[in-house]
Amino acid sequence: MTKKYYNAAYDLISRNLLNNKDKIAFIDNHLKISYEKLHKYIQRFAQELKDLGLNQNDKVIICMHDSIYYPICFLGAIWSGIIPVCLNTMLPKKDYEYMLKDSEAKAIIFSSPLKKIFETLNEKLNKNLLLISDIDYKEDANTISVESTITKSINTNLEPAITFEDSVCFWLYSSGSTGSPKGTIHVHKSLISTANTYAKSIIKIKSDDICFSAAKLFFAYGLGNAITFPMSVGATSILMSDRPTLESVSDVINRHKVSIFFGVPTLYASLLNSNFNKEDYLSLRLSVSAGEALPAHLCEKWNNLLGIKVLDGIGSTEMLHIFISNSIEETIPGASGRPVPGYKARLIKDDGVEAQHNEIGELEINGPSSAISYWNKPDKSKITFKNEWTRTGDKYVRDINGIYTYCGRADDMMKVSGQYVSPFEVEAALQSHKSVLEAAVIAHKDKDNLIKPKAFIVLKDNITINEGLEIELNNHVKKQLTPFKYPRWYEFCSELPKTATGKIQRYKLREYNE
Repeated sequence: MTKKYYNAAYDLISRNLLNNKDKIAFIDNHLKISYEKLHKYIQRFAQELKDLGLNQNDKVIICMHDSIYYPICFLGAIWSGIIPVCLNTMLPKKDYEYMLKDSEAKAIIFSSPLKKIFETLNEKLNKNLLLISDIDYKEDANTISVESTITKSINTNLEPAITFEDSVCFWLYSSGSTGSPKGTIHVHKSLISTANTYAKSIIKIKSDDICFSAAKLFFAYGLGNAITFPMSVGATSILMSDRPTLESVSDVINRHKVSIFFGVPTLYASLLNSNFNKEDYLSLRLSVSAGEALPAHLCEKWNNLLGIKVLDGIGSTEMLHIFISNSIEETIPGASGRPVPGYKARLIKDDGVEAQHNEIGELEINGPSSAISYWNKPDKSKITFKNEWTRTGDKYVRDINGIYTYCGRADDMMKVSGQYVSPFEVEAALQSHKSVLEAAVIAHKDKDNLIKPKAFIVLKDNITINEGLEIELNNHVKKQLTPFKYPRWYEFCSELPKTATGKIQRYKLREYNE
């Protein structure tokens, strides 16, 4: 049977050209663009890449802040059959150097503040890569700009490249807690699969929605939130180039009348512990949280304060977006929820046997948006991608009603008194205390070489450390959890190490503690 052609960029654009061509697709800090103009700019940029000598299946790095130029470049590359490799804009130079070597990319598309970094690396690596900036540098003849390319007067009618659902489409780099970053390879069907499952079934996105994602486009979470989901139905997406702050998030939601907000637990915690104005959030119909499990008290406080639900869920770079989630119809604070329609989940115990109800196991997922492998890492690919199942590295428990609750990363779990202790449940208990803003829990050995929990605590503003605070925190934990799970040691700090998505890097705390 002959395979049908399928190009992900063409799909996302073409579904909006008949009824939504005049609708605003994206609004950034300075510009806005309709679906019709987006179509033209994508074609022009795709043609420019071909004119520069790039061929189908060549790879191009995209390291850009969120702006209208991002979807133009990302979808323009896909339109032409060139593979965009999306990089975090906040990485150290050594990581960029590794990724440039590892990916074998032939061009770099970057935001102007990152120009010097990539010029220096290009010269150091002697790769003679094409350098493409977002804005025009009239004094620099060596740097091409997206801005000048898309505003050329010529019109193109470039046909999308001949690709298929299972053709390689784009990469995202997955940075685990250890080892070098992994180029995660996704195919053309992956993007629309997340829209057909999560966006359609869980958040019930509509054409009149206005979406704003605090998570950036270079993350799998942000990519779906801000490009795939709104484009799948002709909605509008608000893009913000700078890092989200309490003030900027409130301003964007209020000014643009955002209806769906996508955040991460640390941002929700910061918002809820500030004196933000509830009036700024009246346009919201729904909020979403991912990146790390959302503690129950934050979920409940957000709902009580604003009268809208925040749907917690879990996703991954390997699966591209959220695959287990709470829903509008069923929200359970402190739990991740049920598998998203279209996905199957199972829990595998340490002995390789599938876990039953209320038994802890490592989560594996089967679904339509899975990556096909890691680039140049066959051994790690075999471990993660097991036939139709993808290992997540997360420990979960499933109750008798089929609800999944996060326990922690597999390498973060600890056994205390012969029983598994989830760092997340201890952290959630600690964070529900009135004095605690953030908490992280790791395993630590006592004088007898036995494992016990140790807590790192960030206190709320104006809270001082006193002799009775540790006792108060222990009593608070013991009231909520089985008593043996309370922390035996406390360390108070000004901040916790986190990834750019807000995930706590417990491995750094373990290294510090050694």
